[in-house]
Amino acid sequence: MKKRSLWAGLVLAATAVLPLSGFAAYPDKPIRLVVPSAPGGAPDILMRTLAAQLTQQMGVPFVIDNKPGASYVIGTMEVVRAAPDGYTLGYGNIVSLATNRALMSKVPYEVDKDLTLISGALRVANLLVVNNNLPVKTVPELIAYARKNPGKLVQGTAGNGTSGHLGGELLRSMTQTSMLHVPYKGVTAAITDLIGGEVHVMLENTPVLGPHVQAGRMRALGISGAQRSSNYPDIPTIAEAGVPGFEVTGWGGIIGPANLPKDIVTRLNAEIRAALAHPAVRERFKALDAEIVPSTPEEFRELARREAVKWAEVVRISGAKLD
Repeated sequence: MKKRSLWAGLVLAATAVLPLSGFAAYPDKPIRLVVPSAPGGAPDILMRTLAAQLTQQMGVPFVIDNKPGASYVIGTMEVVRAAPDGYTLGYGNIVSLATNRALMSKVPYEVDKDLTLISGALRVANLLVVNNNLPVKTVPELIAYARKNPGKLVQGTAGNGTSGHLGGELLRSMTQTSMLHVPYKGVTAAITDLIGGEVHVMLENTPVLGPHVQAGRMRALGISGAQRSSNYPDIPTIAEAGVPGFEVTGWGGIIGPANLPKDIVTRLNAEIRAALAHPAVRERFKALDAEIVPSTPEEFRELARREAVKWAEVVRISGAKLD
């Protein structure tokens, strides 16, 4: 009888320390991190930095899986359809969590119903750049040139619904100018065409365009944030350069499928916060001009809701649409 009681006690003690989500410790195999955009863009670069640190912290590989296309819908649906076991996560941002709601007549997922928002991670401004051969060196000169040549300037973007797309729509609306929007399937091809002269203007994430500006491959006219960047102090904000009130900021974080167990969400949120606080990650993000913005799951979801309302109004005023 004593042996049976002792065995029962050991079983109860072992069960008490097991994770809530099951008998196996989480994680015990590689975790897929879906990035719904092409390699080489700001989301890809920044998520690879974060994934490398999470790999070290959690002891299993975080594997980046690029799934670009359809205004981030293809990659996001990979997360929506995944099992809620914590082994498929994704990058969710201003496009997939906010602007798609305003730009698309039917989004095949509902943010509040089909996704778990785990943690915010970052915020980035955009650089307004032009091809070196375009005869403009300031924002007012670009506005004047666009007005004299309506519809002749080509603005390339990383895709429909991105902060570059809607930022361009907002800029044209606020300055009463006309440009041709050409959405690419990724930022790398758009940059190549800007440097080559097929594209004249871009408004894209600073982490991606900044190195090209520094190398002299394109000319920067302004930055879309509320204040100048410490990495590019000589570049004025677009607001101070001639478009008062203009401000566009991209943001993103980590998401998972709906019904992700609370203990896994709590663990991942803590690990993401720790990774973002690591000196190597902070240094890399700063070098790329990306602001680190961790958050609770609730704060991240509230950001998505607030931004969806904001961009719906921008879409209404500007008349933006998916081309």
